[in-house]
Amino acid sequence: MFQALRPILLNMSQDDNESDTRAVPGSRRARLGHFGRLAGGLAGGVMAEGARRLAEGKRPRMDELLLTPANVTRVADRLSHLRGAAMKLGQMVSLDSGDVLPPELSQIMARLRENAHSMPPKQLEAVLAAEWGQGWRKDFKYFNPRPLAAASIGQVHRATTRDGRDLAIKVQYPGVRESIDADVDNVATLLRVSGLLPKALDIAPLLDEAKQQLREEADYEREADQLSAYAKLLEGEDDYIVPGLHRDLTTRNVLAMDFVPGRPIETLEDKPQEARDAMMERLISLVLRELFDFRLMQTDPNFANYRVSEDGEKLVLLDFGAARAVSPHVAENYGRLLEAGLAQDHDAIAEAAITAGFLSEHAAKAHSDKLDRIIAVIVAELSKPGPFDFGDRGFVKIVREEGMAIAQDRAAWHLPPADILFAQRKISGTALLAARLKAKVDVRSMVEAKLAAKG
Repeated sequence: MFQALRPILLNMSQDDNESDTRAVPGSRRARLGHFGRLAGGLAGGVMAEGARRLAEGKRPRMDELLLTPANVTRVADRLSHLRGAAMKLGQMVSLDSGDVLPPELSQIMARLRENAHSMPPKQLEAVLAAEWGQGWRKDFKYFNPRPLAAASIGQVHRATTRDGRDLAIKVQYPGVRESIDADVDNVATLLRVSGLLPKALDIAPLLDEAKQQLREEADYEREADQLSAYAKLLEGEDDYIVPGLHRDLTTRNVLAMDFVPGRPIETLEDKPQEARDAMMERLISLVLRELFDFRLMQTDPNFANYRVSEDGEKLVLLDFGAARAVSPHVAENYGRLLEAGLAQDHDAIAEAAITAGFLSEHAAKAHSDKLDRIIAVIVAELSKPGPFDFGDRGFVKIVREEGMAIAQDRAAWHLPPADILFAQRKISGTALLAARLKAKVDVRSMVEAKLAAKG
C-alpha cells in the first residue's frame, strides 16, 4: 500500500513544501560563492545606508551601517540556506532576545531558531541511499519525506519500521562536516571586515574550539553515545524523557531514535503560571545537576531542543550533539561565583569572575564603578525573597547600559575560556527561555541546596 502511495507522497511534498526546500550547497566552492554574494550584499547595504545617513548630515559608525534590518535579513536568509556551521553560529547570536542587539534585529535573527529550509526529496533520497544502501525502503512500512523539523546540521523525519518501531530519524545535510572549518573562518572574516571585532582581540582559540565542537555535533555516532549516557543518568526519573536509541539504523550521518510525541516548550506561554514555573524548575534543576553532579552538559540551549510531553508533566530532551564534559575547574569556578553571589560579597564576585575568565583584570580596574553597579543590581534582584521573576526584565536595562559603556573601551574586550563560554551559553539560554515563559522559580533556594550538597 505504501509503495503505491509513495509517488503521491513525494509529489505532495514537492508541491506543498516547494518554498521550504532548498538544496544544501555541499561543495566548498559552492559555499564560498554564497559567502561571496553575502559579503557583496552587505557591502552594498552599507554603502546605501551610509549615503542616506550622510545626506541627512549624520556621521554613522560602521557597526550602525552593518547592523541594519536589511543587512541582518540578508545574513539570516543566507545562513539559513547554507545551514551547517554557518547557520549554527548565527543561531548562537539569535538567542540574544533583545538584551544586547536592538529588539528589531533580534527578531529578524530569531528566524534562525525556526525551521531551516529542508532538503529536496531527491537530495534526501541520495543521502539515505548512501548511508543505508539502495534498498533501504524495504525496512520501513512508512517514511515521511517531509521533515518534522529542519535545523542547522540536519533534519528529522517520522518513520515506522517493518518490525513496528515508531522512530524519529535525523539526517545530516550533505557537505556539512567537510565545510565546518571553511564556514567558521568565513564567518570570522565577515566579523573582522565589518569592524565589529577589534583587531587586537585574539579569537583564534575560540574559533578552534568552535570548529571542534561543530565536528562533534556533526558526528551522529558520537551523539548516539551521549544520548545513551543521558538516558542512563536520568533512568527511572519521572520528570524527564530521553528518546531511546536505535543503533542498528544509526550511522555517522543518520541518527535513529524513538519518536516521542509532545509539543514545543514555547507553547507553555499560554498555560497557567504554575505549569510554566514547574517546567522551568525542572530545566534549571537539570542544568545545576549537569554542572555539579553529572559533569556532563548539553551546551546547546536552542528552544527546539526541549519539548513538553503530551500530558504536560514531563520535559522531553532532544539533541545531544553539543553535549560535552564539564571539567572540575569549570564547576569549581561556578561554585565560587555562586557562593560569592549568595553572600552578596561584591569584591568576591568580581574576583571570582576574573578567576573564571568572564572578566579581564583591565576591565575590572578601569571600569570598577560600572562593574560594581552591574553586580549591585544583579545581587539585589537575586536576593529578593521568594521566587525569582524571570519575566521582570527591568534590571536588564541597567546591566545593558553599563555593559555597553564598558564595551566602548575595546581594550576591555575579553573572551572567556572556551569551556566556560560553552557552559555559560547553556546557562544564559536557559535564563532566556525562562524569561520567554515569564516563569517564577526560587533559584536561590535551589542553588543553596546544590552548593550545600556539594559540600
